[in-house]
Amino acid sequence: MLTYQDFLRCTDGDAKAQFLIRAVEAHTSGALYQTAATAQKYAQGQNPVIESYRKLLYTLSGEAVPDTVSANHKCKSGFFRRFVTQRASYLLGNGVRFTNPRFAERLGEGFDGQLYFAGKAALVDAVTFGFLNADRVEFFRVTEFVPLFDEEDGQLKAGIRFWQLAADKPRRFTLFEPDGYTEYIRGQGRPMTALGPKTPYLRLVESTPAHGERVVGEGNYGALPIVPLYANRERQSTLVGIKEQIDCYDLIKSGFANDLDDASMIYWTLENTGGMDDVDLVQFVERMKTVRAAVVDGDGGARAEAHTMEVPFESREAYLARLKKDLYDDYMALDPAEIAGGQVTATQIRAAYEPLNEAADEFEYCVLEFLQGLMALTGETDTPTFTRSAIVNVQQEVETVLAAAGVLDPAFVKAKILRLLGEDDGGPAD
Repeated sequence: MLTYQDFLRCTDGDAKAQFLIRAVEAHTSGALYQTAATAQKYAQGQNPVIESYRKLLYTLSGEAVPDTVSANHKCKSGFFRRFVTQRASYLLGNGVRFTNPRFAERLGEGFDGQLYFAGKAALVDAVTFGFLNADRVEFFRVTEFVPLFDEEDGQLKAGIRFWQLAADKPRRFTLFEPDGYTEYIRGQGRPMTALGPKTPYLRLVESTPAHGERVVGEGNYGALPIVPLYANRERQSTLVGIKEQIDCYDLIKSGFANDLDDASMIYWTLENTGGMDDVDLVQFVERMKTVRAAVVDGDGGARAEAHTMEVPFESREAYLARLKKDLYDDYMALDPAEIAGGQVTATQIRAAYEPLNEAADEFEYCVLEFLQGLMALTGETDTPTFTRSAIVNVQQEVETVLAAAGVLDPAFVKAKILRLLGEDDGGPAD
């Protein structure tokens, strides 16, 4: 791991260019990047463990050879994608409410949607990085950004964004420092080259009919305009702790599918056919598949009998159900099946949501810390709030509000009921 102090030791342009290469190589081989790259695959519905699984057969001499005959289904579950989407949607799905319009304007149009997807990325990767680019916020993922932390206070002091369109295309780098950014390019078989001088983050552009657009002023923020958004206090991917259970679920499910597929095949026992060799047996099976008929001798001669197998399933179904429950419990997610059936009371709904609420509380503190970092850069202050998405027993909730209407402000009662009915008027109903 390379730090901001390691970067400061590079005193000239060539040293900085070489540092960028070393920093990216160290980052991509590190635990943060590797865990994030794996977690992104699970979030995309992939499972590297089950995809690399190979069925083997063993010869009489003990040699392992690939099994190319029996079924080899590779079933992949979508638990991680579902969990991440649920937690992000629960907290950020309704956007963020700001009381300071100047701060909201500095974040740019569409910030709510960007924050939602950045929150999902943080839950997957462990952290994502928000870049305050003058009048908007852009987000960088761990797999495209190298953070350079200060060895003394642990703060993010610089960073390197890197990307490449294809393996045969040039690789691009952007070095972010507190006093500006510098673009670099590295082509195939060519040294790293700066595309220009360091550029300030803030530029005042004047446009006139006579001269067109021209830069009339430049400046920077008081610190590096990149703020990390962490998923939790541990600063780790939320895949950690449940990955092995997902792998176990997928392996058992795949094995079950393989057994069912193999058991659906008919196998034959042949009597009084000792003169048949392996080739004859294969030809017999192929003939049964195509012609579906065979001639055998009767009266004690050759005889063929078909058999099928039944696969035991009760224990595997029970264990898959147990694994599913454990996954929801360990991720602190809400299983909709718990509140899907019958007339569920408001108390039961709240109890089912409690683990998700606790997980969202921690995530909310991380998001607020991120927004506070943006406030420090802009010089604005605000008190952001979130409206969480939840299933409610609307009738019971409305009855509860009406029962207390006599001691509540009428505007609050109206706003609360409208919100419960899905017709939010933006009033103070919290």
